[in-house]
Amino acid sequence: MDHTLINSVFQPKPSRQETKADITTRTARQIMDSETAAREAKTERLRAARLAQEASVKPAAETVKKVRRKH
Repeated sequence: MDHTLINSVFQPKPSRQETKADITTRTARQIMDSETAAREAKTERLRAARLAQEASVKPAAETVKKVRRKH
């Protein structure tokens, strides 16, 4: 018989402990993914605000230091 057919029909059922672990892992990853997405969105928002502020501020005239000569 074909192994794919056998594996699709006779799949082992996970134990209750494995199922709970899978649920916990899935939930933890969802939380971490949502926190990462929120952090990246905040970073992009702050970066855009900083770039907009830097673009709106006129650059100050650069001051030239005078070189003093020793006699």
